[in-house]
Amino acid sequence: MKIASLADVKARLSAYVDKAESEGPVIITRNGKPAAVLLAPKDDEELEGLILAYSPRFQALLEKSKKSMRKGRGVSHQEFWRTVSKNSSTKERNLKRR
Repeated sequence: MKIASLADVKARLSAYVDKAESEGPVIITRNGKPAAVLLAPKDDEELEGLILAYSPRFQALLEKSKKSMRKGRGVSHQEFWRTVSKNSSTKERNLKRR
C-alpha cells in the first residue's frame, strides 16, 4: 500500500494507476489526512461489488430489505428468482420491439 498527496497524484496520475495495479491500493491524502483511495479492480465483478458497497442508494435499499425480512415480509428464494427471470424476459422482449 502506497500513500501519496493529492498534488503528487494529480501530477502523476498514470504512474499511480500503474502502482495501484501492481502494488495494491494507493491512499491519497489532502493536507496530510486520507481523502481517497485509488484501486485497480481485478475484473468487472470486483468493480461492481466495490461500486455497490459504497452506493448510498444501494445501501438504503439493502437496509430497507433487511428490515422487511425481519418483519417476515420477505420472499422465498424461489419466488425471488422467478420474479428476476420474468422481469428479464420482459426487458428482452421490449428491447427486441425497438
